[in-house]
Amino acid sequence: MLGTVTWRIVLHPEAASLPVTAGTGSHPDLPQPNHTLFPTVNIATPVGWAQGKVPTPAQGLAVTPYAKGLDHPRWLYRLPNGDILVAESNSPKTDISTLKNRVAGLVMGEVGAGGDSPNQIILLRDTTGKGIADTRMVFLDHLYSPFGMALVGNDLYVANANAILRFSYHEGDTRIDTPGTKVADLPAGYNHHWTKNLLASPDGRFLYVTVGSNSNVADNGMNVEEGRARIDRLDLNTGKLTPYATGLRNPNGLAFEPESGALWVVVNERDEIGSDLVPDYITSVKEGAFYGWPYSYYGQHVDARVSPQRPDLVAQAIAPDYALGPHTASLGIAFSQDATRLPDAWRHGLFVAQHGSWNRRPKSGYKVIYVPFADGKPSGPPVDVLTGFLTADEAHVHGRPVGLAIDSSGALLVADDVGGVVWRVSGNVAE
Repeated sequence: MLGTVTWRIVLHPEAASLPVTAGTGSHPDLPQPNHTLFPTVNIATPVGWAQGKVPTPAQGLAVTPYAKGLDHPRWLYRLPNGDILVAESNSPKTDISTLKNRVAGLVMGEVGAGGDSPNQIILLRDTTGKGIADTRMVFLDHLYSPFGMALVGNDLYVANANAILRFSYHEGDTRIDTPGTKVADLPAGYNHHWTKNLLASPDGRFLYVTVGSNSNVADNGMNVEEGRARIDRLDLNTGKLTPYATGLRNPNGLAFEPESGALWVVVNERDEIGSDLVPDYITSVKEGAFYGWPYSYYGQHVDARVSPQRPDLVAQAIAPDYALGPHTASLGIAFSQDATRLPDAWRHGLFVAQHGSWNRRPKSGYKVIYVPFADGKPSGPPVDVLTGFLTADEAHVHGRPVGLAIDSSGALLVADDVGGVVWRVSGNVAE
């Protein structure tokens, strides 16, 4: 495969000069960009989990498989009756073709993300209370790279890669066969960042919708970025979709912080300016705010690759609240106040799933972390929750964590899309 071999040649042995921890926290180190002729490509090929093997939990925690043998489980959603919905999904195959897309496809194929999308949602149910999903069935199918899910009353909303659909749901349903109603179109086509997430407002009036950019830094021009790199808000009464916050390169996980009620998001930042840049981050989201992409990062640090420049927008750019390290591919988040199956030390912060780097040497991410919070803000350095997804030599990967949810018993669920598993994390005492 000529394309793969070409991108593995290291013409410029670029590597990080700082540890991941330097790009973490409220005031991360942001060294000068390191431009190279070819981007750093440092991938881990998937080998799966051997029989009986599991990720490594932090001291005082235990991890067991909640469900195995899934087909690329990306995102999780807990229904009010405790059922867990799993979006089995992958990138759509209808992207507009560019050289960069084709190269990215080769890279993603090697890390286990290049297959056809299953395009369905699976329902998991634990009927015995033993922490294992003993019931599994196809809940919805014939979707288009589904990702985010949100229930408002008896309406279940699903974000496909190109639209939000609404389905009628009643508690206990195990299958929906009726066709969905399209509520709103979403930007599609290039789909460099195809995942679209949903979060319902506490009062049920709105859906918050994440839409990532279609490129790294406006590589295809800003015209084709229209409606992208932002969080939208959908008014469920009027059907009107309006921008809520912009300049967010690839927003994914959404959650309301339990003390302040503020909306928080996790965002994947840009690539190809060195292993030390740019940190992914979590931040509270201010309505109407601009967060820099593509013209600047971490506030007003200008990205010289973007043309034409927009100093007027850079002057408005807001720095995020908390960095999660460069190239960690942080995707899923879940606040931990309901994680009653975990010791108290883990119940006052935010869990973050880090899918793992491709553009950093050495690798970063490939784990689940916990960021402690106090008074509605991060209050200390992150702590590892689950590790062991990478092999000891970091050449291969058993799995990659993506979506997170707290189950009805108070345990943390972790979707592992490459391993095909949903893991369950609890305290290491008998349940």
